[in-house]
Amino acid sequence: MPAEKKPTFEEAMTRLEGIVARLEKGDAPLEEAMTLFEEGTALLKQCSAALDQAEQKVAMLFPGRDGAPVEEPMEGVEP
Repeated sequence: MPAEKKPTFEEAMTRLEGIVARLEKGDAPLEEAMTLFEEGTALLKQCSAALDQAEQKVAMLFPGRDGAPVEEPMEGVEP
């Protein structure tokens, strides 16, 4: 039995947005809502881990004078 393919970050975000929209409608039966919630939680963890990993890579690209990563706001991005 082949292993299930992990969705890309973009695929996971799109699916997560769909799950949130479905749950916000409030018309899903309880069992379906719970299944959607569990799937959404797993997707959220996957996306969060991918973002953390990307942040670490960016921090490694911009070391400070002493070699430690320096956090600076990205140009054009408002907090």
